[in-house]
Amino acid sequence: MISPITIERIRSAANIVDVVSEYVTLRRAGSSYRGLCPFHDDTTPSFSVSPARGICKCFACGEGGDVVHFIMKQEQLGYYDALRFLAKKYGIEVEERELTPEERRSQSERESMFVLNEWASNYFHEELLHSEEGQTIGLAYFRSRGFRDDIIEKFRLGFSPSASDMMSKAALKEGYKEEYLVKTGLSFKRDNGTLYDKYHGRVIFPWFSISGKIVGFGGRVLDARTKGVNQKYINSAESEIYHKAKELYGLYQAKKAISKEHNVFMVEGYTDVISMHQCGIENVVANSGTALSEDQISILHRFTNNITLLYDGDAAGQKAALRGTDMLLARGMRIKILLLPDNDDPDSFARKHSATEFREYVESHQVDFISFKTNLLLNEAQGDPDKMSDLIRSIVESIAVVPEEIERSVYMHKCSDMLQIDEKMLIREVMKTRKRNWDQKLREKEQAEQRKRYLENQVEPGDSPSTDEGTTEPQNDGTTEPQNDGTTEPQNDGTTEQMVNGKWSMVNGQSIEVSPEDQRFYDMEQVIIQTIVRSGEQLLSFHRENNEPLTIMVIDYIFDELSAAGLTFRHPLYARMLNAAHDAAHETDFVASRFFLNSADEAFSQTASRLISNSYDLPASGEQHEEKVSSDSVIRIVLEYKSLVVNAEMTKVMTQLSNPLIMNNAEQYMQLLQRQMQLTKEKKELAKQLGDRVVLK
Repeated sequence: MISPITIERIRSAANIVDVVSEYVTLRRAGSSYRGLCPFHDDTTPSFSVSPARGICKCFACGEGGDVVHFIMKQEQLGYYDALRFLAKKYGIEVEERELTPEERRSQSERESMFVLNEWASNYFHEELLHSEEGQTIGLAYFRSRGFRDDIIEKFRLGFSPSASDMMSKAALKEGYKEEYLVKTGLSFKRDNGTLYDKYHGRVIFPWFSISGKIVGFGGRVLDARTKGVNQKYINSAESEIYHKAKELYGLYQAKKAISKEHNVFMVEGYTDVISMHQCGIENVVANSGTALSEDQISILHRFTNNITLLYDGDAAGQKAALRGTDMLLARGMRIKILLLPDNDDPDSFARKHSATEFREYVESHQVDFISFKTNLLLNEAQGDPDKMSDLIRSIVESIAVVPEEIERSVYMHKCSDMLQIDEKMLIREVMKTRKRNWDQKLREKEQAEQRKRYLENQVEPGDSPSTDEGTTEPQNDGTTEPQNDGTTEPQNDGTTEQMVNGKWSMVNGQSIEVSPEDQRFYDMEQVIIQTIVRSGEQLLSFHRENNEPLTIMVIDYIFDELSAAGLTFRHPLYARMLNAAHDAAHETDFVASRFFLNSADEAFSQTASRLISNSYDLPASGEQHEEKVSSDSVIRIVLEYKSLVVNAEMTKVMTQLSNPLIMNNAEQYMQLLQRQMQLTKEKKELAKQLGDRVVLK
């Protein structure tokens, strides 16, 4: 576990603009920064970062938090792993105690796979540089491609020994588990139980994630005698940490250059990327010969909306240039096509030219996508009426997906000139296609909703879904309160908040509905906890009813008032946060936000981060919001909570009084009537206190 002092050092050193900029291209907007949200398909800059507050927030999807929680969400890491990630970035030594065997066993599978891949990458790299076989076969191959030592180091190129189990044995000797060797795809398991190295005898191209973690490998088979005549490549299989459709080769090395140049070159292979880097062109990535996916486009769009597709000048290269382009257009990407001279690919062309010559060629030969597609199809049609009709239809479909009206207009005007057809007709066809596409999306959405409703209706009312442990979750029909004293969480490990939009989320893998009444309590309790997180240490000054002056911390006032009334929160996590803050309030230098954000309890830190960011609207002017809360506002939210409790109990009493069984029980009926009278009196008093605090504007 990381010590609190080290956590504070990491948080102090981590600059949120610096960290977020590794994943999103940010533009200054007043005292804040804006960019495309990395957590949803953002088409307008909805993601705002405040360096003064050290937080970020998306105004479209609502995601936000401080720098640690940004990394947790982006890298899918736990709280402590996110801290270690930042500590490594800023060169901070992490002070932590030795993990117990139980804690070591509980480390995530994802992290174990990342650790193994990191070791494997270092192993392959060392074999390439220092083993006799690696130097004579692997390094000789890279030298034949003209790769310099700094480029080999930059991409951490490697070599896997030709012995079929040498890497696996080395990994096992180092203490890595056979289970993860198989799950990462580094090794296969034979029928006799022995391990077999997947990449043996190949040069290795590691795949880096956007943050620099090794997620997978590509291996090129070589033959020492023919020096690479056999060109077969194999890649890591899909795994918990590697999804080919979500990765782009070279993005980690290219992301800063992409942001700087505001453009990205897309090529097909590993060596294309590496040779262009060596040439001096660094804003380049590869999709490894597969069609672009929505996820890959989304990642690129965070950095730039300009993309240049580089392909061979032959027929195959021309066809390849059309793959996935409609998806790029639909995401607002501006596409240029660059076909290289015959018998050249980006790898060979880059090795023949300097960066200046390469850029000059790009400027003089690249064309916009619509011009490229129109010319290509015109050459194929050669005046044939049927083919011309298909050509126009294909181009119309491409223009129709462009989201910006101005760009669609420019493309239609250009196509009208090139095809010698009426522009008005082209506009009508584009609009019809857009309407058809929109109608199709609506139908698909409705079908998805119908499927969802159908699946939901398969669960009979009153059935209790099974959990992984074979137990069942208690169901709540909305007529009774969940029985919870506020000190424990029902069937939850405490790592996440349970209530989201009126539902218990992921309780032992199940999502359990809560009553509207509970929802109202949870909403009110969230307001109180948000006040404590933001201003719990603040001192309030006001007078008691006897006109005696009182100075008290926000957390103490709220806790004392609720305790005196015998009230506890219904939401278990909020109840724990209230108690924990009260217990820690009188420690030296207590600051509520720091207490929660630095808490070892991930539920505390995650919730605090969300509540801070939810309360902070980043204005366009860059002005800061006032942090302090008034005494009246704190008193008011406590009164409103008490009023909510009284109203809920009155509703419950009224329901019981109308029950025929209770009406026939004179003693019980009278007790309820007395309770109703008492509650009515309390309600009037609370209403008076709340009325006295209404501020007229």
